Amino acid sequence: MTTSSVIAIPEVSKEDELLAELARQDVEAFAELYRRHFQRVYRYHLARTGNVVDAQDLTTQTFMAALEGIGGYRATGSFVAWLLGIARRKIAQHYRSRKRQTALETVQALSDPASPPEAMAGQRIQLEQVSQALRNLKPERAEALVLCICSDLTAAEAGRVMGKSAAAVKMLVWRGLRELRQRTAFTFQEEL
Repeated sequence: MTTSSVIAIPEVSKEDELLAELARQDVEAFAELYRRHFQRVYRYHLARTGNVVDAQDLTTQTFMAALEGIGGYRATGSFVAWLLGIARRKIAQHYRSRKRQTALETVQALSDPASPPEAMAGQRIQLEQVSQALRNLKPERAEALVLCICSDLTAAEAGRVMGKSAAAVKMLVWRGLRELRQRTAFTFQEEL
């Protein structure tokens, strides 16, 4: 992890804590939390479901549950880890209700419409390879990768969400990345 990202996390966390406190009374404060963390939650759901429509629906459900439960946020960890804990429970409910896992579609929502078609095609192929490989990983490894890489959580924050130590999450990510590299030609930056 770079020095700048280590410094930025506590500042954002403190701002998030203040906004969460204000959000108990002021919906505009919650709207700011929504704007700050929408992409992280959406990417998490998209990576876990592989379906744009499901990801959008689950992101909405996550933020609705967060708004309803904001009084339960105690600032014992980062707000985004608390929020992704809710997202994780929504995913579990989603799969329990469906009783099967959806095939992962291409992540078109993340591509830049201004990108040249050949770049978009290359990105689509890479995403399909990674998506297929993620489905073949052990669930805990896939979860750790999605939380740390797609949702930009630190190992400590992901550990809070998963109920594991930061060291355990780092090991899951390391093993997951190693396995993904074996299964695909795509490489990730190893920054935790």
